[in-house]
Amino acid sequence: MYEEFTQKVRNIVIDILEQSRLKAGDVFLVGCSTSTVFGEAYGSSSSMDIAGALFEGIYPELEKRGIYLAVQCCEHLNRAVIIPEKAAEKLRLDIVNVVPQPKAGGSFATTAYAKIENPVSVEHIKADAGMDIGGVLIGMHLREVAVPLNLRENTIGKAHITAARTRPKFIGGERAHYNDDLK
Repeated sequence: MYEEFTQKVRNIVIDILEQSRLKAGDVFLVGCSTSTVFGEAYGSSSSMDIAGALFEGIYPELEKRGIYLAVQCCEHLNRAVIIPEKAAEKLRLDIVNVVPQPKAGGSFATTAYAKIENPVSVEHIKADAGMDIGGVLIGMHLREVAVPLNLRENTIGKAHITAARTRPKFIGGERAHYNDDLK
């Protein structure tokens, strides 16, 4: 079962990366409720095993492309975000002092904190794209103009998956011309 979750989420991440046109140095945000993968209520059945399986399908795909993984914690940590320290430094983000746990931050955030090289926690980030496993609401940590993506696969276990990329705002009105590469 866990290998199936790893492969399925890997395929979904590849789909998102193909649609979102991320480049090295961009930020990919993941919000994940392992409880919803089981079909349970948020926070009621946290699973480090599911978190590990999902992490192994996501992180290597981002790492080999030089894309930073950002992981949103649950509401018990005010939706703080776990990221590599080098990403926080590059983005000039203020680091906060909190370490996620399965019941305070979530199993996926706990796994990310254990496996990301030099992880830190930040309160706010503006990610370039992301995926939401189980409806945990990642929108607060995406750039302002989020564009929903149509995924080939949109479930893992019993959890629904949504994803978005971001784009710059269009400004200027009817006489303005736009760069098609940024749409």
